[in-house]
Amino acid sequence: MLAQFMKFMKETNAFALAIAVVIGGAVQKLVTAIVADIFMPVFGIILPSGEWRAWKIPLRGDAALALGDVLGAAVDFIIVAFVVYVIASKLLKPQPAK
Repeated sequence: MLAQFMKFMKETNAFALAIAVVIGGAVQKLVTAIVADIFMPVFGIILPSGEWRAWKIPLRGDAALALGDVLGAAVDFIIVAFVVYVIASKLLKPQPAK
């Protein structure tokens, strides 16, 4: 059973996938810190209201649409996706045709 598991792990590149998940998590934390501490203060200065991640559209009562959180998550995602794309395009070279 263990031999079959090890064969599966080697043939399916499961180790590479596990390493990619760990590295992706680390890259995500790094990019989130860069976005929060470098880019967002600059955007806060450019935008007149300053703290744009706290931007909400009030609804009835205490309910509100937190559009600033959604926009912040979208900016984080775009930057993380771009960094992963750049890293993957540099590290993964196309296999020569056999």
